[in-house]
Amino acid sequence: HVQLVESGGGSVQAGGSLRVSCKASGYTYRINYCMGWFRQAPGKEREGVAAIYTGFDLPYYADSAKGRFTISRDSASNTVYLQMNSLKPEDTAMYYCAARSGDCINRGQRPADFGSWGQGTQVTVS
Repeated sequence: HVQLVESGGGSVQAGGSLRVSCKASGYTYRINYCMGWFRQAPGKEREGVAAIYTGFDLPYYADSAKGRFTISRDSASNTVYLQMNSLKPEDTAMYYCAARSGDCINRGQRPADFGSWGQGTQVTVS
C-alpha cells in the first residue's frame, strides 16, 4: 500500500507560482504507477489536474492546467512535483496527491481510479 505525503502549499497572489510536492513510500518493486494530482474547492467535486506514468514519465494534463502547470518526478527520492505558474484565484483548492498501480487510465483524471491518497495541501490564490 502506497503512502503519500503532500507539502508545499500556501498563499500566493494571482500570477504567482507555487510548487507542491508528494513524497511516496511503500512502492512495490518493479511495478509502475500512475501518480496524479487532484484538487477540490469548497462545494465542488474533486477534479484531476495532472498525472504522470512512472513507466515512461509520460504526463497528462487537464485543460485547466495545460500551459501553466508541470508535473514531474524524482525517482531517486520517490517524489512527484506539481509546478504551478500563472496562478489564478480559481486555482484555489485543496490539492491531493494520488497513486494507482499501472497505467494512467482515463488520462489519470478520474479520482475513482486511484486507491491511495495523501492528506492534501491547501493552495490559496488571491
